[in-house]
Amino acid sequence: MNNSYIASIQNEYLQSIWQPFLKAIEDYKLVRDGDNIAVCISGGKDSMLLALLFMMLKEKGLYDIGITYLCMDPGYTAANRAMIEHNASLLGIPIEIFESDIFESVFTIEKSPCYLCARMRRGHLYKNAQDRGCNKIALGHHFDDVIETILMSSLMSGQTRTMMPRLRSENFEGMQLIRPLYLVSERDIISWREKNGLKFLACACKFTEHISTAEHESDSKRLLVKRLIESLEVDIPNIRENIFKSSEKIDIQKLISVKK
Repeated sequence: MNNSYIASIQNEYLQSIWQPFLKAIEDYKLVRDGDNIAVCISGGKDSMLLALLFMMLKEKGLYDIGITYLCMDPGYTAANRAMIEHNASLLGIPIEIFESDIFESVFTIEKSPCYLCARMRRGHLYKNAQDRGCNKIALGHHFDDVIETILMSSLMSGQTRTMMPRLRSENFEGMQLIRPLYLVSERDIISWREKNGLKFLACACKFTEHISTAEHESDSKRLLVKRLIESLEVDIPNIRENIFKSSEKIDIQKLISVKK
């Protein structure tokens, strides 16, 4: 495959991106022969990289699968829409774009608009993927999203929960959600992006387009947890792996109670 961006994954980022991607697929049984997968592209670094990894997976013939590169425009500005289309063309990703009015729908919501927006976006993705004959949607959540979710659940909601690598949809029969970047570190994704001189969308909704990224992020609980992990990492170098393992090695006998 004549694509310099893919070539960099096959060379410099073979061990840090490609192999963890394959390991997640194999360990968590995310992909099976006969699947039709909608790789969901938001325009950010994670989903764009995910699309390239699925292109490699298809090209290498490791699984007999169908792939649709699905992008939803929930109400982007013309500039943001153009950036997504430009990057898809640059990377050689054959995206299919459909439109929705999610940004307009949640713009006047005062309580948890981001949560509502995320749920609505996922519903639209499930439906449009299913309409195209897909049985799975692949999202670009990475290793850092996982460990931050574990810590956020404990610190902010008093629960022991994690972001699962694979979920069955409760509202769309036969559909599943998979997270193939589950074991890929955000640092390595950023490194790949910078190495290739790429620029992708960050958050591009109506709530944040009129303020600076720093102002928006300072109000983010996830960013607070991200910074907490970074500060603790100075004295606990393996803290990220330990947080992740804490959701795998749970001693039921040493818990006060378990919710079934």
